[in-house]
Amino acid sequence: MKTTSHKISVFLLLCLSATLSACNKNTDDLNAFIEATKAKHVGSVKPIPQFKPYESFIYTAKELRDPFTPEEEINEEDDSATSGLRPDSIRPKQALEAFPLDTLSMVGTLEQKGEVWALVTDPKSTVHRVQTGQYLGQNEGKIIAITETDINLVEIVTDGLGGYIEREASLTIGSE
Repeated sequence: MKTTSHKISVFLLLCLSATLSACNKNTDDLNAFIEATKAKHVGSVKPIPQFKPYESFIYTAKELRDPFTPEEEINEEDDSATSGLRPDSIRPKQALEAFPLDTLSMVGTLEQKGEVWALVTDPKSTVHRVQTGQYLGQNEGKIIAITETDINLVEIVTDGLGGYIEREASLTIGSE
């Protein structure tokens, strides 16, 4: 046993000495590379750019109109939100008020006992007989006049500001 452990110790000692002998203290080539790198011209850093000094601005339009106020004052009496124009929610709806106006089509007129009637078809191809004072479309469109080629009406639509305005519309013969 002694011989085996002795052999191992000798082997380890030889390996250690071989490893230490491989470490060479000759670093002349490494030092030469470092000196050559330091000697190279690296370049220069660009100087900081010069900024123009701040130039103050004098506002000279103090006397001009404020662009954020209207040119004319809005008369509150003319405001559509307070004008009282509203759709009649109590009035019973008529058959042709279930359809948008652009889906209705005038197909002709009819005169009976001195009264002029317009003939209107709905999207289901049903023909309806209407006269002045009746309603068409989904915007409270009241018929104000019937001619041979037109049905003129006035609709009540929102103005986008919480109120309502009247808008003229018409159906012409053959239109959809």
